[in-house]
Amino acid sequence: MGKRTPLYQTHVELGAKIVDFSGWDMPLNYGSQLDEHHQVRRDAGVFDVSHMTVVDMRGKRIREFLCYLFANDVNRLQNKGKALYTCMLNERGGVIDDLIVYYLDDEFFRVVFNAGTRDKVLAWVTGHCGPYDVTMTQRDDLAMIAVQGPHARDKTHGVIGAQAAKAAMALTPFNAVQTGDLFIARTGYTGEDGYELMVPVTQVNKVWGGLLENGVKPIGLAARDTLRLEAGMNLYGVDMDESTSPLESGLGWTIAWEPEQRNFIGRAALETQRRDENRQKFVGLVLEDRGVLRNHMTVVIDGRPAGEITSGGFSPTLGRAIAFARVPRNVGATCQVDIRGKLLNAIVVKPPFVRNGKSCLDITF
Repeated sequence: MGKRTPLYQTHVELGAKIVDFSGWDMPLNYGSQLDEHHQVRRDAGVFDVSHMTVVDMRGKRIREFLCYLFANDVNRLQNKGKALYTCMLNERGGVIDDLIVYYLDDEFFRVVFNAGTRDKVLAWVTGHCGPYDVTMTQRDDLAMIAVQGPHARDKTHGVIGAQAAKAAMALTPFNAVQTGDLFIARTGYTGEDGYELMVPVTQVNKVWGGLLENGVKPIGLAARDTLRLEAGMNLYGVDMDESTSPLESGLGWTIAWEPEQRNFIGRAALETQRRDENRQKFVGLVLEDRGVLRNHMTVVIDGRPAGEITSGGFSPTLGRAIAFARVPRNVGATCQVDIRGKLLNAIVVKPPFVRNGKSCLDITF
């Protein structure tokens, strides 16, 4: 038996298929993965993401510490509630985790790490925070749910109360606010608008139930994966890990190279890799032929194995197989993928594939 979120019994009562995910018993789906995917793209769905690791960090030198710890620059966060997506790297430039950090006060930042990296992340941060006199508090008293879709915000406003709704309506993307016991962030992992809510464990079933009563449908991990793939969002441990850098994982935009004097962990290795003309490139693929792209399939260029798919699957929105792949930097506009010994044609594109329910691709199928 794995770890269980405060909503576990609710998932069981809703008929969810429960699977292991990073040591947690989580809902894979509540029936049809395809219906759940379209529910988020067309209306509103709610995900239980209480397995994520929420950590509050405090200290007079907390900003200085996070500037050293993360590849992106938290000095960009000047307005309270502003969020930043970044990677935390090892000395070789490999990705220990990708995360979101929220600036809440000059001496207070909140960080949301992935579920499967919890132990190593906490050990890494603890091992480096000593000189900065930073304290960490794991917020296991909080549950976390994500409400996503074109109608997600409106349907959430009808559940959280007038005061919280007013605060939420004022949020712009990648900003958050604490209102009463509720932490509301206008963030997500689907390519749709919506909120990620952090709520006391004792209250999460009430909020979840209110959302379902207001027409929001429960969504499992399977649809979450196809949604994030369409949206061009990486999955830790699949698209990047400690052996790959942000530069090889389509995350170069999360590295703040300026100011030059900011010496974050992994910077020296990234500087060397940035000058390497032979480093691999992270791209999107759209399969032209009929078939399904899967993780670890071989990408073939000019008749030779040249790369590998990291994430692949069927896009319900596009009606095509899509994937992320790590390939040579000189890849052209097309390639082939080895699917059970058969070479099928694919188009090389720049993710995302879908945002706000619409194709981002300049392709006519």
